[in-house]
Amino acid sequence: MEINKLNSLVELYFKKCKEIDQKKPFLQSLKTDEPIYSWGDTREQIFKISSKIKSLINKGDRCLILSENRPHWLISDIAIMNAGGISVPIFTTYSPNDYRYILDDCKPSLIIVSNESQFKKIKKYINLGNQKIISFEKIETKSLTIKNILNERNYEAVINQNLKRSMPACIIYTSGTSGNPKGVILSHGGILSNCEGAVELLKPLTNKKNPIFLTWLPLSHSYEHTVQFIQIIVGAKVFYAESLEKLISNMSVAKPTIMTAVPRFYQNLFTKININFEKQKGIKRKIINSTLNLGKKLLKRKKLNFREKIMNLICNFLVRKKIQRQFGGNLQAFVSGGGALDQNIGEFLNAIGLPTLQGYGLTEASPVVSCNLPNLVKVETVGPPFRTNEVKIAEDGEILIKGENVMLGYWNQKEETEKVLKEGWLHTGDIGELDQNNYLKITDRKKDIIVNLGGDNISPSKIENILCLNQFIKQSFVYGDKKNYLVSIIICDKEVKEEEIKLVIENINNNLTLIEKIKKFILINEEFTIDNGMLTPTLKLKRKEIIKNYKQQLENLYNN
Repeated sequence: MEINKLNSLVELYFKKCKEIDQKKPFLQSLKTDEPIYSWGDTREQIFKISSKIKSLINKGDRCLILSENRPHWLISDIAIMNAGGISVPIFTTYSPNDYRYILDDCKPSLIIVSNESQFKKIKKYINLGNQKIISFEKIETKSLTIKNILNERNYEAVINQNLKRSMPACIIYTSGTSGNPKGVILSHGGILSNCEGAVELLKPLTNKKNPIFLTWLPLSHSYEHTVQFIQIIVGAKVFYAESLEKLISNMSVAKPTIMTAVPRFYQNLFTKININFEKQKGIKRKIINSTLNLGKKLLKRKKLNFREKIMNLICNFLVRKKIQRQFGGNLQAFVSGGGALDQNIGEFLNAIGLPTLQGYGLTEASPVVSCNLPNLVKVETVGPPFRTNEVKIAEDGEILIKGENVMLGYWNQKEETEKVLKEGWLHTGDIGELDQNNYLKITDRKKDIIVNLGGDNISPSKIENILCLNQFIKQSFVYGDKKNYLVSIIICDKEVKEEEIKLVIENINNNLTLIEKIKKFILINEEFTIDNGMLTPTLKLKRKEIIKNYKQQLENLYNN
């Protein structure tokens, strides 16, 4: 399939549908009791749902999707586009203020909602007289259900031929670490361009006859939203996971070849596996250490001597294959995005037989900019840029991006658009550098940089990642803008004593520069979560919210 010659995401889907066995399984939920949908099932349902949507909206109308991950999410997304609408996916974990703001901002003509639980979140912010409702399950308000639509016999099995690459495909609202979410307008061509780059990258991993994806990251996130279309291109079977907590057990069922997730998942995975390793004694411990040391050596493309080669074969058999079986036995790669993956975690996972490719992107770039190559991983980087976009480093170190993948702009925010789109270049707000092999390395985020009283620039995320590598520390937050020194919020289990954390921080400080050292800290037991507003839906720290909630405790560390 020549992706660069396609006009729209709709054309992409239906072209692939022609090439593939209609009885082949395509979509399966591990959470709901829905049936397994074949390619033929999805094709028919897209036609029926898009025919109904077309009768309810005008061309270019916004159509909102509020649902957990499930087969009808993808089906509805493509149906909206085929009907001439613009898809507006939103997170199920937004705050009431976010829902109110988004509904007022994009003014959708149609709202697609999964069930009563999700409908209640937006009920008081919508006008039932002007806005049509389609629900996946029956809800208390009068609405069209998917079941009723699919039972209709009269529908148009028409593929929209009027869509162009330059036209908006969707508006994806950023999860936002501060302020109101911004509506990022992504074009059909932007997402297709991104898919083209991703498919080239993943070709060595998707050349199997039946690639399998396990989806956990919300489909309302630009990363997973684009991954949907990559799954279509490679003719994958797609499993929708139950939850983050059940992800590992879901992997043993789905047996994925590829899985995408955010750094928090890999951090938790690292901690769990490492704790288990620490419990091992004697010969088992020696074999684990050899697995790590030899794996890291190979990762850095160093040659093994004869004795090391034999030992590595033993490690493959006794450690790596055993770990791989726990994750379904077919995993060819984890792909990490949505934030910086700690280098130590990347080295660890690759060394123990869990290939982990770190990439880089942002919603405004549709979203992937670069990713490590399957056979040439440099864990300290986010890989080379996709061929379909251009990357350069500004004089102040900021990463700039140009290409079809760059957004059309922010919905209803001309001034904000002009701040980041200058002469065709997207100003990312991220700081980085390109090495001699054109691999991109992210060093920090402009807006997250702490500037102390001495005028030194400090990366809080770097220190937070180091702190969270310790088995006692679940989460951390570093504070110290316009201060003489840094302090931290440390989250750990109740049974962990303050003296233990003090020793941990002393040891960590030994490997930090003078300005990076943590002088004081506070211990709290309540984790930062999406529900309490301290994390974005993609598990990033909401720094402004954390400061707002813990301002007094943090300031007290400077007064005592």
